Amino acid sequence: TRVSPTTVQWLLENYETAEGVSLPRSTLYNHYLRHCYDNKLDPVNAASFGKLIRSVFLGLRTRRLGTRGNSKYHYYGIRVKAGSLLSQIPSDDDVSPRSSLASGSGAKRLRISGTAGNTSGNGNKDDNGSTGPAPLQEYLGDGSQAIPDFPEVDPPQPGCPLPALCSLDDLDTFRSVYREHCEAFLDAIVNLEFATIETLWREFWRSQEHSNGDECEEEKYLSKTKLYMLSKFRPIQEFVKRVDFLFYQNLVQVLIPDVLRPIPSSLTQAIRNFAKGLESWLSSAMQGCPSDMIDIKVSAVCAFAQTLRRYTSLNHLAQAARAVLQNSVQINQMLTDLNRVDFHNVQEQASWVCQCDGSLVARLEADFKATLQQQNSLEQWAAWLKAVVATVLKPYQGSPNFTTAARQLLLKWSFYSSMVIRDLTLRSAASFGSFHLIRLLYDEYMFYLIEHQVALATGETPIAVMGEKCNTVPLDYEVSANLTTRNGPTTNKIDVNTNNEDQILIHQDVHHMSKRLKMS
Repeated sequence: TRVSPTTVQWLLENYETAEGVSLPRSTLYNHYLRHCYDNKLDPVNAASFGKLIRSVFLGLRTRRLGTRGNSKYHYYGIRVKAGSLLSQIPSDDDVSPRSSLASGSGAKRLRISGTAGNTSGNGNKDDNGSTGPAPLQEYLGDGSQAIPDFPEVDPPQPGCPLPALCSLDDLDTFRSVYREHCEAFLDAIVNLEFATIETLWREFWRSQEHSNGDECEEEKYLSKTKLYMLSKFRPIQEFVKRVDFLFYQNLVQVLIPDVLRPIPSSLTQAIRNFAKGLESWLSSAMQGCPSDMIDIKVSAVCAFAQTLRRYTSLNHLAQAARAVLQNSVQINQMLTDLNRVDFHNVQEQASWVCQCDGSLVARLEADFKATLQQQNSLEQWAAWLKAVVATVLKPYQGSPNFTTAARQLLLKWSFYSSMVIRDLTLRSAASFGSFHLIRLLYDEYMFYLIEHQVALATGETPIAVMGEKCNTVPLDYEVSANLTTRNGPTTNKIDVNTNNEDQILIHQDVHHMSKRLKMS
């Protein structure tokens, strides 16, 4: 095993043998990965690390602890030394993954100091001498429930036999090591160590191995050959597909627990950069794997990445819209311009395409104007949009046509709003820029609400719903407007751009006062 003497010394300094104690195998391996990042070492895979730790601490035994379905392998007879920095890191069994922070880790990670706009990836100390991520952790959701309940792998059937050389025990082993892999993935996410994800994928799929010498019966790891053979087994493929959709959905809730809550631009940008790299990292790590398994994994991670990009864009639009919704001068101008829109003409033109109930459209128009006049908050607008979705889709609850009706609502909403924007454009409305920004936000939030409604109706996760379509052209949002309008002393100039440059620029000049928001 290619192991640095530094690693052996690190093991001796931080661990000791003792009777009646144990440590989760995944915990030790995560400690080891952080050690490698600290010292710029190339980590060996989990099986090789298992052999190493057994050679350093003779007599270690492996035990599987926990209830069936949630059990994990433990090293029995070893513990972290009391004086070790690792003792400050709670084990997987003691605490939720969110609080499992690495003290003094030099791993590549996103960090924030005193202000939300500062980020660093070098792991150096802050001015106050502390290390590691600080305030950004407060914006993450609870990761304690992010690991889903793992389903059982379906047993082989007459028409779907086990691959040659594989046993039922190998199915159980795959299930266990996949859970450990997900635990390591979650640990990296909650610690904002996004750069370690590619390494975790490479380790699991053995992308750098060219032999089968890493299978260890005592450690219950699979050889590369068995791993790839099982990847062709249909029940394993279904297992991975189901787990990934559940797990990635939970990770979205960890990274973006509330799409409307303000998030520091440093965290938003880090999540978007992370999302951009996911598909290429996974594809690279899985080179040589069975193509069916690659398709399943890439489809799920593609949906995960697109969801992160969409939600961060939605979040940034929401924060930009707050400035408009909190400005009474702009709201009054929007009301004035909206009352000049010929909604009767809009309804006549849209009715042939949308075939909507005229009374419902009139009610939504009245509700929209009333809500705008009340100068409601962004959260109140979100509640109104949610009520609109619930009202329109209520007749289709429990119907096989629910998904179709939901998609039609999204299309019709977009068509009607585009007709209103068209009318405002033709009238050179002074508040056109504000309406354009609000329209972008409401369209995106409507999409968000509807995908969740469809997921609820179908019993799937939103990511699973989107994942079925992820083999098409990647979803990339490129919307721009550069419009200048003037109404007395008030000037609005809005340039909205959420393309690959990841920028949203908003310029508002009110009595010669300007404000600029930029996603850096």
